[in-house]
Amino acid sequence: MACPFDTKPRWERRKDARPQELLEAALDLFVERGYAATRLEDVARRAGVSKGTLYLYYENKEELFKAVVRSSIVPIIGDAEVSVAEFEGHSADLLRQLVLSWWGRLGATKVSGIIKLVTAESDNFPELACFYQEEVINRGTRAMATMLERGIARGDFRPINVSMMTQVLVAPMLMLITWKHSVGPCPRAELDPQAFLDTFLDMALHGLSPSVTAAPAGAR
Repeated sequence: MACPFDTKPRWERRKDARPQELLEAALDLFVERGYAATRLEDVARRAGVSKGTLYLYYENKEELFKAVVRSSIVPIIGDAEVSVAEFEGHSADLLRQLVLSWWGRLGATKVSGIIKLVTAESDNFPELACFYQEEVINRGTRAMATMLERGIARGDFRPINVSMMTQVLVAPMLMLITWKHSVGPCPRAELDPQAFLDTFLDMALHGLSPSVTAAPAGAR
């Protein structure tokens, strides 16, 4: 039974929903098949529309892929930026929030397949890699760097090389996604993501603690 407050005709409601249906279908196929093997006609078929209808919304596969990234990943980066700007507590709690939110909203979902796709196919599609670098990687690393700078300024973290530490913090999270989409499906590949992240955060936060004395460069 139709909602009594929904006065739009059925065909109009369907038309309004099509962009999101196309994005969901495209996300599924990009993750399942990769960028090169995904065809626009298959996206349209999975969304239940004609290929001609798809072209009313997205000019080509590149624009469709960008729309998928902007709808599924970019908002998560934006929320992280807001969290860093508005958080009022200890920076250790902010780092923990960022990492766990990243995994819960992105890493643990099918959207993480887009990260694997970009890693695997960037050499063949450099224009998409540059787009992803600008709209996702650069913004994400800036948010992480800003969080570290905040922690140092407040005395929550010891002075460190922010640029290098940003990469050190990002690398294990990318490794976890790589595991999930490569060796993860194998029967003997046992890795608990939550335990991994807890261990990672324990190590990172102890290393960032102002009570830790850094070893001299090159010390063994």
